[in-house]
Amino acid sequence: MAHNLLPVAVVLAVALLMAPAAGYPWLSCGTSSSFAANGTYQDHFNFAAATLPKNASTSPDLFASIVVGTVPEQLSAMALCRGDVNSTTCFSCLTEAFGDLPSACSDDKAATIYYDPCMVHYSDVHTLPGDDDTGPSIDTYPIGDNQYVTADPGQFIRLLAALVNATADYAAYNSTRRFATGQADTGFDPEFPELYALAQCTPDQTPAQCHKCLAGLISQSLGGFQNRDGARMLAVSCTYRYETKPFYNGPAMVRLASPSSGAPAPAPAVNSRVRAADGGRRKYHVPWVAIAVVLPALAAMNLVACLCFRRRRRRLLIAQAKHQNPMYSTEAEDTEMVDSMMMDVSALRAATGDFDESNKLGEGGFGAVYKVGVLPDGEEIAVKRLSSSSSQGVQELKNELALVAKLKHRNLVRLIGVCLGQQERLLVYEFLPNRSLDLILFDTENEERGRRRLDWAQRYKIINGVARGLQYLHEDSQLKVVHRDLKASNVLLDENMNPKISDFGLARIFGRGQTQAVTRRVVGTYGYMAPEYMMRGNYSVRSDAFSFGVMVLEVVTGRKNSDDGCNLLATVWTHWEAGTVAQLVEPSTMGGSFPEGDVLRCVHIGLLCVQADPAARPVMSSVVMMLGSDTVTLQAPSKPGFFVRNNSANAAASTVSLDG
Repeated sequence: MAHNLLPVAVVLAVALLMAPAAGYPWLSCGTSSSFAANGTYQDHFNFAAATLPKNASTSPDLFASIVVGTVPEQLSAMALCRGDVNSTTCFSCLTEAFGDLPSACSDDKAATIYYDPCMVHYSDVHTLPGDDDTGPSIDTYPIGDNQYVTADPGQFIRLLAALVNATADYAAYNSTRRFATGQADTGFDPEFPELYALAQCTPDQTPAQCHKCLAGLISQSLGGFQNRDGARMLAVSCTYRYETKPFYNGPAMVRLASPSSGAPAPAPAVNSRVRAADGGRRKYHVPWVAIAVVLPALAAMNLVACLCFRRRRRRLLIAQAKHQNPMYSTEAEDTEMVDSMMMDVSALRAATGDFDESNKLGEGGFGAVYKVGVLPDGEEIAVKRLSSSSSQGVQELKNELALVAKLKHRNLVRLIGVCLGQQERLLVYEFLPNRSLDLILFDTENEERGRRRLDWAQRYKIINGVARGLQYLHEDSQLKVVHRDLKASNVLLDENMNPKISDFGLARIFGRGQTQAVTRRVVGTYGYMAPEYMMRGNYSVRSDAFSFGVMVLEVVTGRKNSDDGCNLLATVWTHWEAGTVAQLVEPSTMGGSFPEGDVLRCVHIGLLCVQADPAARPVMSSVVMMLGSDTVTLQAPSKPGFFVRNNSANAAASTVSLDG
């Protein structure tokens, strides 16, 4: 089967200018040699024919392969069904295919036969999936109604390129079955209002191998289709197809909007990687969210009403705080915010048993957190108590106070009050009974118990909730806030496992139009800090995205990035390149079964967020969209920014000085 082993770049059997191909089956026969009837090779073929239809149709991937015998009578065979058919259809199609072979190719020792829902390939030469030197043969078949799109051929070709590129990339990187379907609205031809596509590789290929195979088909063939209404490219390792009428089962996995007249869809990439997002950006472009402006008159009315009600008490408490804490700020903006939240320290002391150790929930970077108990109105609260020996922490506390009081979102911890009197510096928060995410994910007392406490639905809810909280901080609030210390221990969980981002002591506000900042004092947690922040002090919403990506990978795998001897990013990347990401997840830790496609998609998103290049990381609004819809296509991630963790025991707030 000499032509079956020629590189993709060499052989292209073009049938575009001919009449439509006859109906199925479509054949690709070898030319090397034939085998004798009732001989050893025939016995090997019969064994494959009796085995593969059942094995493939009962496989989750609808795929099976086998190697029988030894050279020179060795037979290598594989059977693959289209990813959208059921097992019954798959079995029937493969049985028919093996029945038609090998007589359809005159007993050649190599042949490939294609039906609409399945294909079978066998050969006397065994090759590895994705072998660069032995690419498959390519056969091109025009299908559809043998019509041409004439309304706007150029626009049609550009949209077709965008759709098949996006569908191919989804098949390679978003599906363990290496299968995807796509749909696009043309928007310019009422006769052909929709465009449909399908891409598939054999599931034994890695994502990179599948992508390379499909990219080769697309780059060599797509331009030759001109504006034909349908065509199918067939190869042993991969295939793609498009039509202007629906031809696959189920909803499209990739959906593109009609291209605007002023912004054509991208042309197909030639001899380069095809990025799914290139075809998807048109629909999923995220506009800037307008910032709401509070009317000065309304603010003034609220302020006057508030002052009339509690003016004398506020003045007393502020004066007391200034006297006992010289570092307390009385700037106008902070004063207004603090006034409405001032609490009596004596009440907090009484509620905590004077901060008894039995009420301590945990220890943060700048102090302890206590469960205070129940206020007179019945609300359970927790208190963050700044350590009296931490001179550094005073500024962080004031910063956290100024920020959190102005931020209101369901996925941010809610600040209830503040106390800066009697030598105490306290922040009072809502109490979250399930405490922090790290205590569940990484239960040091019982690691197995900790991992089992979160099923996949809960893990996904946590990932999505944290993403929405960050989107609010970065894009949707009146302030543009960079957290700088996002990690599992700073994600708190309520009674329903809803996540809330906490600990804003290191957060910074960005001005209008500001995209990044530089600090000479890098403070954060090793394993979560982005490369550009850790090494150069540059921080932005993209550095928060890096921290989020690390947390996502921790939530999915149940493994801690900062564990001794474990670089989680390197481990996940190695499995990603090998196509074995599913091995990182133990079903027992997910409460049994879990949707593998969703898990792989979250890993994909996590890897996009931890890419070494900050500009390549997605903004959080894009992440939220990726998490919320399977039809949003994802780019192929590049290598993460790796870190070797600092072995210091105090990893909660490790500081790197960049002075000098």
